[in-house]
Amino acid sequence: MTPLITTDLVRLGADWGSDKHDVIRALAGVVDDAGRATSRDQLVEDAFARESTSATGLPGGIAIPHCRTTGVEVPTLAFARLDPPVDFGAKDGPADLAFLIAAPAGGDADHLTILTKLARALVKPAFTDALRAAESDEDVVDLVTHELGEPAPAPRHAAPASGAPSGTAVPGGGETTAPAHAASTAAPAATATAAPAATTSLVAVTACPTGIAHTYMAAEALEAAAARAGVDLAVETQGSVGAKPLPHDTIARAGAVIFAVDVGVRDRSRFAGKPMVSSSVKRPIDDADAMIAEALRYAADPASAPRVEGDASGGGDDVAEESWGGRIRRILMTGVSYMIPFVAAGGLLIALSFLLGGYEIVGPYGDIAVNYGIFNLPDPQALGLDHALFDSGLMAYLGALFFIIGKTAFALFLPALAGYIAYAIADRPGIAPGFVLGGLSANLFNVQTSDGVAYPATGFIGAMIGGALAGIAAHWIASWKVPSWARGLMPVLVIPLFASVLAGLAMLIVLGRPISWLMDQLTEGLNSMSGSSAILLGIVLGLMMAFDMGGPLNKVAYTFAAVGVGGASLASDAPELQIMAAVMLAGMVPPIALALATVLRPKLFNVPERENGKAGWLLGLSFITEGAIPFAAADPLRVIPGIMLGSAVTGGLSMAMEVGVRAPHGGIFVLFAVENVLGFLIALVAGVVVGAVAVIALKSMGTSDADVATV
Repeated sequence: MTPLITTDLVRLGADWGSDKHDVIRALAGVVDDAGRATSRDQLVEDAFARESTSATGLPGGIAIPHCRTTGVEVPTLAFARLDPPVDFGAKDGPADLAFLIAAPAGGDADHLTILTKLARALVKPAFTDALRAAESDEDVVDLVTHELGEPAPAPRHAAPASGAPSGTAVPGGGETTAPAHAASTAAPAATATAAPAATTSLVAVTACPTGIAHTYMAAEALEAAAARAGVDLAVETQGSVGAKPLPHDTIARAGAVIFAVDVGVRDRSRFAGKPMVSSSVKRPIDDADAMIAEALRYAADPASAPRVEGDASGGGDDVAEESWGGRIRRILMTGVSYMIPFVAAGGLLIALSFLLGGYEIVGPYGDIAVNYGIFNLPDPQALGLDHALFDSGLMAYLGALFFIIGKTAFALFLPALAGYIAYAIADRPGIAPGFVLGGLSANLFNVQTSDGVAYPATGFIGAMIGGALAGIAAHWIASWKVPSWARGLMPVLVIPLFASVLAGLAMLIVLGRPISWLMDQLTEGLNSMSGSSAILLGIVLGLMMAFDMGGPLNKVAYTFAAVGVGGASLASDAPELQIMAAVMLAGMVPPIALALATVLRPKLFNVPERENGKAGWLLGLSFITEGAIPFAAADPLRVIPGIMLGSAVTGGLSMAMEVGVRAPHGGIFVLFAVENVLGFLIALVAGVVVGAVAVIALKSMGTSDADVATV
């Protein structure tokens, strides 16, 4: 196993300026110089992206920038003792110890387990004190490998490459660190032994988006605080190496649960009815003692406590920190996020099928292939195709097969939307009834009554409502009190069965036809749009795409367009195809406009923003609107109005020039699926220029070049 850290990856007394991004970039350079990076630029980009989600500074002068990345092939730790210290966003001041933790995108479990040990070690004062006292690169490597339980790496034969000469550390170096560490690991056990017997037990779940640092540091901090309080605490870390679920009886005995998470808790329903302390994953690292005390207070007085949803008889108010607006947003975004891969894969395959075989494959080739099914794709002669025709039309036949696969994937996106909306409400038991309601919304099997009347497809509106109904029904059924022998049947049989029946009947009997009528009116309205009304629609869609750059409004506009592509006719002037073009083009504008702005007026942007601008070109061309988020987060009042103006211009021009696109994703890379390529490019360039100029103008108002960060 390749050592995580060697002396090549250590720098003592490093003076890399006062900006954390410069430190991250320098640490990535250390990794590259040590021959551990496959792409230094990719490592920097991924570390910056992680840093933009939340600061990685920790109490006690520590910083742990980290990421999963394709920029390394083996897990790697680079360490620097910073002089002067650099602000990484910790509440108690700048950091003088910095670890860059780089995990491969597909890292193996053994290495990731070792990384979790490092994360836990960093909250131990004895370990960080020893790092500050280390007199040489070798001392640092010995400390880290001892803490991680790794074999020590082979000595380096080359001279140390340090940011400053070794030997500048404070007295009390490497020879005394092992005993200090031993004392630190023994201390919690002694404290726990001396403490009185605990009368209350607690459980906790920790989870962060990356799952390689904060998840385990939060767990370590909570465990140490519980030991100081004399309380039994069991922690489930839902991190990159997977999660070992807490035993059911441990959860049942616990007086309260602590959720220290920045992502959803897996199988949250296990904790239903428990008094709850909820926070971000960073809070226990800063203030674990207060969280333990709060959990004990709630355990002693459950009536005053917020509770994990799912206990119908809970006496306390369910006052979880998440607002109703935030909850609705999370539910919708969960469904849309899981839906998009079906849309993108299916839509692009359909577009490729047209590229290979032309639009006629939906006729003879497509129909014949579909009729014979995807499990029996024989020689074309067996399908009754003319052999000479096949000899001259191999691409058409392949296009037909692509069409089958694409239509199958596309047909599943409404069930996925509904299924994962239900999942966001009721956790895993909601998935099956949600998919059932999504299938009803798409009428997947062309259900008809005995008199030939087809059940109406309710489209994406029906999928969202159906998913919500299924989730609510599953959530309610999960709250039923049942005998202990029946608990195992609830998630796999009782909840899916009854939730599917209740929500399905509500949709079929009560809501199906009204929603279908609404969808028919919407379709007729789109088909009748022309001239100024179509341009206005394009402007509105453009504003929605740019306003929150991947948020709820953006996703509503995208879903509205993508659904239309799935049911659009082959006519190049079909309004659904024009709406998809307006949405895609408007979503491409923000990252490209901001990238252009960083080129035209670089002094209006700081160094990290200029780096983000370089990535913005490709992100925008690929229709990834989220590439604009770092700019908007730093200066929302001047960035968001500018990019909204650019996207509105593009959306309006796209509709005015009747641009159409048959692929629901791909940006500039699906020009083969575009009707009126010239109009596509004109609308894109116009919006990018307007957006860039607007952002520059807004950022220039009342700001001189000297006011922004220097290079």
